[in-house]
Amino acid sequence: MSMSFPAQTRLVFDQRVPMRDGVTLSADVMFPAGAPENGKRYPAIVLRTPYIKANPVTYANARYFAERGYVYVMMDVRGRGDSDGVWKPYVHDGRDGYDAIEWVAAQDWSNGKVGTLGGSYLGRIQWLAALEQPPHLGAMVVLVTPSDPFVETPTGLPSPMHLCWEHFVSGRVLQPMEAVQWSEVYEHLPLLTMDERAGRVMANWREQIAHAQMDEYWDRICYQNRFEQVNVPVLHISGWYDDEQIGSPMNYIGMTTRGAVEARDKQRLLMGPWGHALNTTQNLGEVDFGPLSLIDLKGEQARWFDRWLKDDEDAGGAAAVTIFVMGENAWRDEAEWPLARTQFTPFYLHSAGRANSRFGDGSLATGAPTEDEPHDGYRYDPARPVPFVTEPTSSQIGGPDDYAAIERRDDVLVYMTEPLREDVEVTGPVRVELYAASSARDTDFMAKLVDVHPDGFVQRLCDGMVRARFRAGMERPELIEPGQVYKYGIDCWNTAQVFKAGHRIGLEIASCAFPKYDRNLNTGAELGVTSEMVVAEQRILHDAAHPSAVVLPIIPR
Repeated sequence: MSMSFPAQTRLVFDQRVPMRDGVTLSADVMFPAGAPENGKRYPAIVLRTPYIKANPVTYANARYFAERGYVYVMMDVRGRGDSDGVWKPYVHDGRDGYDAIEWVAAQDWSNGKVGTLGGSYLGRIQWLAALEQPPHLGAMVVLVTPSDPFVETPTGLPSPMHLCWEHFVSGRVLQPMEAVQWSEVYEHLPLLTMDERAGRVMANWREQIAHAQMDEYWDRICYQNRFEQVNVPVLHISGWYDDEQIGSPMNYIGMTTRGAVEARDKQRLLMGPWGHALNTTQNLGEVDFGPLSLIDLKGEQARWFDRWLKDDEDAGGAAAVTIFVMGENAWRDEAEWPLARTQFTPFYLHSAGRANSRFGDGSLATGAPTEDEPHDGYRYDPARPVPFVTEPTSSQIGGPDDYAAIERRDDVLVYMTEPLREDVEVTGPVRVELYAASSARDTDFMAKLVDVHPDGFVQRLCDGMVRARFRAGMERPELIEPGQVYKYGIDCWNTAQVFKAGHRIGLEIASCAFPKYDRNLNTGAELGVTSEMVVAEQRILHDAAHPSAVVLPIIPR
């Protein structure tokens, strides 16, 4: 069965693609004008998706590339849509990706050069396929790509909001996320049976909770520890407010430093002021990033494929790194990431012992504490969690939201600089070095970098967290001793923000960001399977012996 589109492209439905174990997957194939009857051979682009290939957006993208001389192959992954087999996220996608790429390369209409394209789930499975080293894989465009397990949620458990995604892809077709009252579901304990509260038992959800640390179960879907096995030019694309943002800069660094030697100089990073839905609006929440924030993103992808699948050297002139610098709302080309000229600068926490809320006495300064400043303390009650501002579904977790109201709480410590006398650019990875003690055997510490505007708007930039039992790594859980001081490292991901003169650089410290992360119940019990809670008394130290600080990537201007 075929169907005609403008510009004489041709769509052929439901081509059965055999996998090595006999399962067949379904592919819809868009051909350039005159193909395949004209006998010409073309480069091909493969997109493999769990989100059902048969939709107008996917077909429109296919037509775009077919009009530029590519055969575009859209495939439902195993167990989804029209494909056979059993759906199990990620587990089969490495080998299935290899088999799909090599099937495409063997077709009469293929010239043997195959690229892959896609974002989020579709990005991660490109990496899993690349690890299998298909001989005809010539280029990848990976967007908003998830990291290895526990990089984004270093809690040992899936985010409560991940259950929304598990529901969305349950069965063979897409499920309506709006059919469930997610804000009520997220409150349910224990985490293990949250799926029942959402209306269905989800085996994958329960398997993840049963493996609440890095172990062999997770090895099969890890790729970020194996870049040396990837010898492919890759265009990495994400946004500063993508809720999986950390993966793209990490992957770019991994491929340029640890990838196969021949591929290290064939990497490009593109970061915009976008959320998980890239390049769709210049406004996120209350922040307008201006008309320059929207670009010809398809054109960037097409030029990448032209360079590596058509050997068009004229298409390869873009900078290695292109970033949108928020605050001044402008694009800038760079030679590397992080930027070589970065001055990593500690901004130390200070107070007279009362940094609680935005009305407290917390401050940030580049001068280290020189005397024994009193610590700051707060009570973390899991029954009254500090909110993370977000939509209820997992389609976008957080943005440049206003945290002024959240900072009114006494269980949120707030540290701010004085109003800046001149613009300060912070571009790169942000980390927090925190000295803290707790009355609990296990607890969490959250850190959030914010831009405090003169009008009181408190703009979230980036954030991160640490679960105390995983302070030494996700494969080595160890409870803490109540009252003992520990040094915690918190990865707050990346940003690119010019703090304008008159603004303040702000840092929030709390012990919850719900429902982005599950609530630590503070008992030290097995994760995800209990409901008992206790209140934790937290102490944050910032004295000469315990110089807690946020380390900012300052770019000289």
